[in-house]
Amino acid sequence: MSDVTVTVRGEHEARLAPERATIRVSVRAEGPERAAVVDRVMRLAEPVRESITERQEGGSVVDWSSKRLSVRAERPWNNEGKRLAPVYYASIDLTATFAEASELSIWVSDVSPWDGVELGWVDWHLTPQTTARVEREVAAEAVRVAVARAQAYATALGLGDVVPLEIADVGLIAPTPAQPMAGMAKARGAALMSADAGGGSMEYEPDEIVISATVEARFLAR
Repeated sequence: MSDVTVTVRGEHEARLAPERATIRVSVRAEGPERAAVVDRVMRLAEPVRESITERQEGGSVVDWSSKRLSVRAERPWNNEGKRLAPVYYASIDLTATFAEASELSIWVSDVSPWDGVELGWVDWHLTPQTTARVEREVAAEAVRVAVARAQAYATALGLGDVVPLEIADVGLIAPTPAQPMAGMAKARGAALMSADAGGGSMEYEPDEIVISATVEARFLAR
């Protein structure tokens, strides 16, 4: 049998427990006098900052930040269609990154009853170092899967080893004359994807983070 060109796809994924949890917290106040509202939101935000810095010193918080004070005014309407006196709204947003879900849960339980505190979403994620390492490992394993699949095809055809000709992210290998373009649409997609675990609701026992890789490769089977 003459040489045969084999085009295959290799896929692999890894599932990991999140290493970090970043939560957003807003402290809000409102009232008829601007100065009083600003003073109140500053006083309400101070114990939140202190609780975060204490945990940073203890090692459970790895990073945190606080945005500047935001103030706006609105003039509501009454039932008779008359504009009322202005109402002032002030807010301060903070974010904190926790090293463990248990520490985050304890902190949330502590601050959630405090006046003016509104808890936002939790973003579960990996450290940049872990993400980079696992992405490399998953991509390499996807290539090995493609090689094994191509070799299996060659063996089934009674041929020997396969020689790599091309390898690329999904959709980047041009089709051969015998390969219809319709197959390309199905093959399109990110070659290396990391799905974060930030969802639409706050969870203290998050799902695993999935890092996956898909490659396309072309081999010559002899």
